[in-house]
Amino acid sequence: MSDRSPNVLFLLTDDQRFDAIAAVGDPEIHTPNLDALAEGGTSFTQAQIMGGTSPAVCMPSRAMLHSGRTLFRLAGQGGEIPREHPTLGETLKSAGYQCFGTGKWHNGRDAFARSFEDGDHIFFGGMADHWNVPAYRYDPTGKYDNTLPRCTDPMGSKAVEQRPADHIVAGKHSTELVTDATLAFLGRHDPSRPFFAYVSFLAPHDPRTMPAEHRNRYDAERLPLPSNFMGAHPFDNGELHIRDEMLEGFPRTPEAIREHIADYYAMVSHIDAEVGRMLSALDEAGLRESTLIVLGGDNGLAVGQHGLMGKQNLYDHSVRVPLIFNGPGVPAGRRSEALVYLHDAYPTICEMAGVSIPASVEGVSLAPLFGEGGAAPRHYAHAAYMDKQRSVRDDRYKLIEYAVEGRRRTQLFDLLADPAELSSLAEDPAHADVVQRLRGELERWRSELGDTREAGERFWATYDGG
Repeated sequence: MSDRSPNVLFLLTDDQRFDAIAAVGDPEIHTPNLDALAEGGTSFTQAQIMGGTSPAVCMPSRAMLHSGRTLFRLAGQGGEIPREHPTLGETLKSAGYQCFGTGKWHNGRDAFARSFEDGDHIFFGGMADHWNVPAYRYDPTGKYDNTLPRCTDPMGSKAVEQRPADHIVAGKHSTELVTDATLAFLGRHDPSRPFFAYVSFLAPHDPRTMPAEHRNRYDAERLPLPSNFMGAHPFDNGELHIRDEMLEGFPRTPEAIREHIADYYAMVSHIDAEVGRMLSALDEAGLRESTLIVLGGDNGLAVGQHGLMGKQNLYDHSVRVPLIFNGPGVPAGRRSEALVYLHDAYPTICEMAGVSIPASVEGVSLAPLFGEGGAAPRHYAHAAYMDKQRSVRDDRYKLIEYAVEGRRRTQLFDLLADPAELSSLAEDPAHADVVQRLRGELERWRSELGDTREAGERFWATYDGG
């Protein structure tokens, strides 16, 4: 760690699609504070995750972020991060950072305890009622088995007694809970040490509820439908009836999808307002200029696109995520179209903090891209979903291969001409060479990145035999 190592505020959202920020995507959404981060920093507009080996895509995605590992080199599906894979917080803590964590943690209690020396309103799990969150207070023993979390009454006025089995924080929205915890930490942190504050929102994940002021901002009837809205997905992708897809009936109707979009936007606008509170606190404390702020998302969400509702697919709306850096050493007003992964944030933060990157980290630092002439870290980006789907893309084309019930199907999209991924070119003879080249990349990924586990074996058995 250098003498001038920056503070780090890492904001991670849950199910926020790459374009759900007005400044870098959809002008229909109200996100003035996230816009300010983008306009004052560098946005990676082609950032994506590597998919997931679990229907709860956020679990392996977060494990990749915190370990810097690639998808098939996680321990299991990412529900735990083993000690031989030092976490980002663990690495920064070892270098002298004061590490604080709040909000959702989906990767095991031991990994959380190793990563942070402070925290509050900690939620171990995948999703919860935003108004009744089973959120723990920080437990210095790391056990989180006998520690009573704070429970607020429905008016949010005081802490109340509860039975040990309840573990419920009631009456305040999760987005505000984690913000309050962060503001309290900023008020008590040790000024002699740089801090790493990891703020992990539970939103905009469903159930999509939020304070009325944010929902009232959007008139569902006036919201445009996405260009790739469909009543149903055109074929069986292997995951058409999972929980996420059952959030709306079949076929999807324009009226219903507009309501879902309004709720989704309102959840993001609520996050935006709370991020504004954090930015104001940094300004008031004189910490803004010395704090590197990173905004990321664990995965995207369809919300009616391609006839889908969830994230159990490999279209851009589900694998592309926001990734914004803002602060010391980061150029303002820059957009990079480099192919990057969310887990590249780990080595990037380490390099900018002057901290050695552990040998176990497989992500690539993006810090060179903040200077002039920095080379793109990779020419291809890959993703997988369980034993059903695999994809690879370059700076123009994306290939998606499906293996469902012994049947193989291929899609090829020209992302420059068809960003909504509507017209497959897989059967077009003029693009046969592109299909062949990208299939070669999938084969390389299969061997070099270790897509050989049970799910991989099932996928490739269909693929090879198709």
